[in-house]
Amino acid sequence: MSEIPIADPELGEREREKVDAILESGMLADGPEVRKFEAEFAAFCGTDHAVATSNGTTALHTAFEALDIGAGDAVVTSPYSFVASANAIRLAGAEPIFADIDPDTYNLDPTAVEEAIRREDDVAAILAVHLYGLPAEMDRLREIADTHDIALVEDAAQAHGATYRGRTVGSLGDAACFSFYPTKNMTTGEGGMVTTDRDDVAENARSYINHGRPPEGGYRHERVGHNFRLTSMAAAIGRVQLERLPAYNESRRANAAYLTDALADADVVTPTEPDDRRHVYHQYTIRANDRDGLADYLEDAGVGTGVYYPTPIHEQSAYADTDYAGPVAERTAEQALSLPIHPNVTEQNLRTIAAAILDYER
Repeated sequence: MSEIPIADPELGEREREKVDAILESGMLADGPEVRKFEAEFAAFCGTDHAVATSNGTTALHTAFEALDIGAGDAVVTSPYSFVASANAIRLAGAEPIFADIDPDTYNLDPTAVEEAIRREDDVAAILAVHLYGLPAEMDRLREIADTHDIALVEDAAQAHGATYRGRTVGSLGDAACFSFYPTKNMTTGEGGMVTTDRDDVAENARSYINHGRPPEGGYRHERVGHNFRLTSMAAAIGRVQLERLPAYNESRRANAAYLTDALADADVVTPTEPDDRRHVYHQYTIRANDRDGLADYLEDAGVGTGVYYPTPIHEQSAYADTDYAGPVAERTAEQALSLPIHPNVTEQNLRTIAAAILDYER
């Protein structure tokens, strides 16, 4: 393991105490603790509703089911994301249509989205990925969605607490989806969340994750659904982590600012942060022409790195039937390298990271 790991989840005594209390209560599955976590997360995002799920992929799947997007529908999304973004579309019965990314933000290029919608039939939604913790250009995507009378969904799995024009991600679309995987800005171990202001989407989501039951529960099933519920133990951890999230994000932003300044003269491209957005740096991702050589050099220097993502989704074997080429996504996949930025990175660690990159170039 690298001396400076790419991720380092921080779980402490308060999380242990909360989990112990759940164990003592015997309420291990879905229950009051989950309802409290949902309410607190909705308040954090500024939405009317939050529905907890078992992970980020099930959150995405649930959102599409709740929006009644399925067989015969297409969803425009990014080819440069974790594969779950596209998988959830197919799991709901719809088909992903890829649009290329902006070379500076790595998020969906609204012009490419517009072109894809005009080119394809049966587009029912846009799935905007807030990649690495930077919000997509949501006003333009909202305008496009409204023009074509389609839904706008946020994949906010990497962007807990990020903002776009003063609004928190999770509140910018018809529905939004979060992941609480251990490497995320906050964690529940495994877990996810759907946020929305739409009563119908929230009601459908709550039913779908609970085997199609109505709000009162019982053994009446009004639709086919899944067991995508979050456990009370995960919710207990999440409530503590949510309290810590603002401080975690500030640490990530401070670490990012240090690296951006230290690497100003390096032959790498550092992350961008448009004036109307607040990046929360789930990943601090640079671009380097000799990405693999730099990664090997950093590993030898004790610096962990990550390549997110080495193969665009449309080039994965699972999507071999997709007739698409995304030159910006493909080029970015060859150059992107993520550096440690989590709250446990120290100033000495940051100096080591920057010095190693500068030494490699000499």
